[in-house]
Amino acid sequence: MPDTPHILIVDDHRSIRDAVSRYLERNGMRATAARDAHDMDAKLAAGHYDLIVLDVMMPGEDGLSVCRRLSRDQAIPILMLTALGEETDRIVGLEIGADDYLAKPFNPRELLARIKAILRRVERFEPPAGTLAGKMVRFAHWSLNTDRRVLIDGAGEETGLTTAEFRLLTVLLERARMVLNRDQLMDLTAGRAGSPLDRTIDNQISRLRRKVERDPAKPQIITTIHGGGYSLSADVTEVT
Repeated sequence: MPDTPHILIVDDHRSIRDAVSRYLERNGMRATAARDAHDMDAKLAAGHYDLIVLDVMMPGEDGLSVCRRLSRDQAIPILMLTALGEETDRIVGLEIGADDYLAKPFNPRELLARIKAILRRVERFEPPAGTLAGKMVRFAHWSLNTDRRVLIDGAGEETGLTTAEFRLLTVLLERARMVLNRDQLMDLTAGRAGSPLDRTIDNQISRLRRKVERDPAKPQIITTIHGGGYSLSADVTEVT
């Protein structure tokens, strides 16, 4: 992470883009603004950014579609801005790869605090030497290329993972055969606590099972431990 984080603000309202940019720059960050997804893509192609502040409601490609695309193709943290009361947007955003969300209207100090928290989590999540970083590992009938973030089956067919799916699978692989409850998984993958009604982890487990299990309705790899949580019920070996 560079000494001065570079934040890309994507919002179709110029007043919000300008206000957020000025506030972040006054607080020691670099800020670049984009008015829509097309403008964002051009700026991403031209420079490096440490985090994207992404509005959900935009003309053209909306924020949820952008988040899904970026989570599939890039490993860049995303903080989504949602309309007040749009709980569905927030839940879907977290499920498809957003790192956090903030409802409009928001206090700039809270936005800054959440950006700093995400950047700290990203630094903490970067695997230290000796973990799965940069390795090819095998579990059940899969191999995982951690550099490319793809699953490879026995026939060589590849299955891509979103950022959220990759983080969750990595946490499970690094703790194979351990039982992890929802709160532990939420903390390890997102660095935050979940509410009693938060189904983010359950939904992410379901999406991951659809990719790794032969029969997602009868999971053999990512198993549910009743009263406990989830466990990766397979041995993990490094491919040399």
